[in-house]
Amino acid sequence: MSGPQAVPAVQAVQAVPAVRVRGLVHVYPEGTRALDGVDLEIAGGAVVAIIGQNGSGKSTLARHLNGLLRPTEGSVEILGEDAAHLRVAALAARVGLVFQDPDRQIFARKVRPEVAFGPSNLGLRGAALDRAVTEALEAVGLGDQGGVNPYDLGYSRRKLLAIASVLAMRTPIVVLDEPTTGQDLRGVARVRAIIESFAREGRTVIAISHDMRFVAETFRRVVVMRAGRVVLDGTPAEVFSEPAWPVLASTYLEPPLAARVGARTGLGATPTEAALVEAVAARDG
Repeated sequence: MSGPQAVPAVQAVQAVPAVRVRGLVHVYPEGTRALDGVDLEIAGGAVVAIIGQNGSGKSTLARHLNGLLRPTEGSVEILGEDAAHLRVAALAARVGLVFQDPDRQIFARKVRPEVAFGPSNLGLRGAALDRAVTEALEAVGLGDQGGVNPYDLGYSRRKLLAIASVLAMRTPIVVLDEPTTGQDLRGVARVRAIIESFAREGRTVIAISHDMRFVAETFRRVVVMRAGRVVLDGTPAEVFSEPAWPVLASTYLEPPLAARVGARTGLGATPTEAALVEAVAARDG
């Protein structure tokens, strides 16, 4: 068995892109071409959302970032290293992935051992491990649930538990697949606060989401996928502006309500409610 994996310091990885994907193609064994020549570069410390209809290739792309899937063609670089030359264990020290369905990654009988599993595999021990687990559970609002069986938690809290498990690993790159699924407004706000804390620490955050309001209000860059390709890439104001609506419609996505109201009232690109209010104030001022 190999020893603990060294976790790259966040500050040390900003000089190279966190993720660089070139000509990425993935064909599943039954013949489905899930990725069809994806080119994508994400800078260290970026906060990026990937959106698109089911089957557009979002989750397939995410699973290439931590080695769960390998390219049929093309390449994936993580922090400047070709992922093809890295084992899954080495990639796990660099990329923490929260699955869309938390029940696919929860296996321990108690909450605290569940959260401790990942960081202990990365070499954390003793007080450092205890601190990482405690801080992660507190961040997701499960600080008093350490002795509870995960399956005694509701679905939304199991989702938060899965986020805590990756949070405790302190990887420089975090990938969240549908992080707000099953969350009420308080849960969504908690997830947003966690992402903002990642950004303050200089970590790279990549999230897959169908929640357009959450995307517009939380992320600085939005990548739109369709049929295994990137079809839009820009800021929320650019991706959700009226000229981009036909492309969004082709992916069965609609811009947030604030963007639609802003366009219909001649206020321009207003992807968030805050931007809409600001535009109204500027017009009326």
